[in-house]
Amino acid sequence: MEYLHTMVRVSDLEESLRFYCEKLGLQEVHRKDSDKGRFTLVFLAAPGDAESARENKAPLLELTYNWDPESYGGGRNFGHLAYRVDNIYAICQRLMDEGVTINRPPRDGHMAFVRSPDGISIELLQKGEALEPQEPWASMENTGTW
Repeated sequence: MEYLHTMVRVSDLEESLRFYCEKLGLQEVHRKDSDKGRFTLVFLAAPGDAESARENKAPLLELTYNWDPESYGGGRNFGHLAYRVDNIYAICQRLMDEGVTINRPPRDGHMAFVRSPDGISIELLQKGEALEPQEPWASMENTGTW
């Protein structure tokens, strides 16, 4: 058995791509439009997995956009996506600078949570050992739920 991908439904494909690609840093590796099924699938990979993902050797995030409007509640009902990052503080700062709310700040230098435009919970985990606690993160309160 091998892990292939996680699929999340998105209500606004362009807004979701701005979040996942421009802000979070994932890369689009494949796209499929189905006129008959009236949907678009966009497959994204973490930068370190992009080349392997193109060869079907790395897990992907599949964004499913149904062309006919639908309402998707929650976003947390399946759990969360998780990505290992080189510097938890740097990515959280970049996301905050882009207007993304850090729901669970990396107070411990190890873990943070943010949400996509559709409410999907995303866990960011520090690669290797936790970084030393730093301000403003160490004393930052949680915002909302994750």
